[in-house]
Amino acid sequence: QVQLVESGGGVVQAGGSLRLSCAASGLAFSRYGMGWFRQAPGKDREFVSAIRRNEELTYYSDSVKGRFTISRDNAKNTVYLSMNSLKFEDTAVYYCAADNYGSIWYSPRSPGEYDYWGQGTQVTVSS
Repeated sequence: QVQLVESGGGVVQAGGSLRLSCAASGLAFSRYGMGWFRQAPGKDREFVSAIRRNEELTYYSDSVKGRFTISRDNAKNTVYLSMNSLKFEDTAVYYCAADNYGSIWYSPRSPGEYDYWGQGTQVTVSS
């Protein structure tokens, strides 16, 4: 049974930092591209960041580029999202997701691309 468990969310003041973790089990983690998405109340789920299997390439949405950093530790089956300079508009539930893409990762920014999802962790940024 595949499980993705996010942790590290919480309440932080604007300008602060948080580090999210997503621990994976039940899958060959190093074979999966990993992504982070978020969903604010009343809004669609949106792409935040993604990382290829062996960290050779990362992707970011324009809204977080330069502030967030995605990384992974394949030995620990864990993907991380370091978030700095947090803004009120970063408030959302953050989800990690896993995609067993083939030789080409066509759509790392698309939620429909992913095979497995975590339950999410709440991030609240107070202004």
